[in-house]
Amino acid sequence: MPIFTRDSIRKAGIVLAFLAGLGVAALGYAYFIEPTRLVVTRADIEVANWNRAFDGMKIVMISDIHGGSNDVDPEKIDLVVAKANEENADLIVLLGDFISQAREDHSELKMPIDEIAERLKPLKAEYGVYAVLGNHDIWNDAGKISSALESRGIRVLEHEVVTIDIGGADLRLLGLKDHTLVDEWAVYSKGAKRAIEVSKGTGDIIALSHSPDMIKLVTGELAVSDKLKLFLAGHTHGGQVWFPIIGSPMIPSSYGQQYARGHITERGVEMFVTTGVGTSILPFRFMVPPEIAVVTIRNRDEGDQADGL
Repeated sequence: MPIFTRDSIRKAGIVLAFLAGLGVAALGYAYFIEPTRLVVTRADIEVANWNRAFDGMKIVMISDIHGGSNDVDPEKIDLVVAKANEENADLIVLLGDFISQAREDHSELKMPIDEIAERLKPLKAEYGVYAVLGNHDIWNDAGKISSALESRGIRVLEHEVVTIDIGGADLRLLGLKDHTLVDEWAVYSKGAKRAIEVSKGTGDIIALSHSPDMIKLVTGELAVSDKLKLFLAGHTHGGQVWFPIIGSPMIPSSYGQQYARGHITERGVEMFVTTGVGTSILPFRFMVPPEIAVVTIRNRDEGDQADGL
């Protein structure tokens, strides 16, 4: 008796054709549809002993714009800006990778940084717009990118601290250098700690970083301050592609799925990782649409805390 009958072969062919069609449809969706979307992701994050003066602070996170990548044209950046401004945020933070290279040697950009920066210029928030640079920015021309952003009113922080007066209380933003600039972990940590020590004020600290992996270099044994309460990052793109059960096959993090996206508590510090706007390497997004992340920070009392301290 034959193992494969004509009928079984026909049925197998139908199944294979269906699966192939499904794959083509998924690929088309991942290239033509999902990158054109833009969602606003919202999260309330409770931070232990967060200064009550900052309770309810709304922060808009924008990362990995990659100007010129799949569907990130000038109109898309305008839409990002419009949606961000609709939030009436206390702070807007831009978490690196503004550009997208057109050549492997990084000599040509898909969209000029001056055009990207000009499109971002209308961003506004109660206490300002701040940025750090990402690996693609560093690989190109970090100085030029910083200058383009700074000239449009966006403060770029590289192992620097800016102190903001909010209701008479100090909130400090620590902008960290990109992970591609790390030589020795201890040296990186000491540099961040020094930036905090010479800063004004003694208030709670929010760290801004392109890569979430840098949280390991400013907490635990390498802790830069017990006032570090919140860590905001991008870089991972959420893997860009996500499948049920297996998750994202490739995440640009040494810690894999752990730091892929969303709210994570790491060594007593609350971290949020946004999946970003653009694409890199592959021009696809599947089940990880471009996003603007809006986080609202709430106080969680854990022990005595005096108001205003």
